Amino acid sequence: MGATIRTDLGTTSAVLVLGGELDVRSTAELRSALYRHLDEHGSAGDGRVLVDLDDVTSIDETALKVLAAASRRVRLRGGVIVLRGGGPAVRRMLHLTHLARLFELERLPIPA
Repeated sequence: MGATIRTDLGTTSAVLVLGGELDVRSTAELRSALYRHLDEHGSAGDGRVLVDLDDVTSIDETALKVLAAASRRVRLRGGVIVLRGGGPAVRRMLHLTHLARLFELERLPIPA
């Protein structure tokens, strides 16, 4: 399927929306889009950089390393990357690689 990457300019803040398979084949595109997003929208407001993972079907260690490097960059500026959504497999990878601590993770809604 490949990766999809876009910026959603909402009413309150810009959100980097990721989808599909984030893996070694999409690492360069992810890095470029993420750093462009940080440069254009990363210092706005409260320093929170929103990244939506709802449409991500899988993520590997190379894509996680890109997100981790971006997190370090944002933290040096006094901000934080907030990861929104993401299915169980994505969240599991974040915890298995011990990278979850580098991000603020939005709580998943509890199904009714």
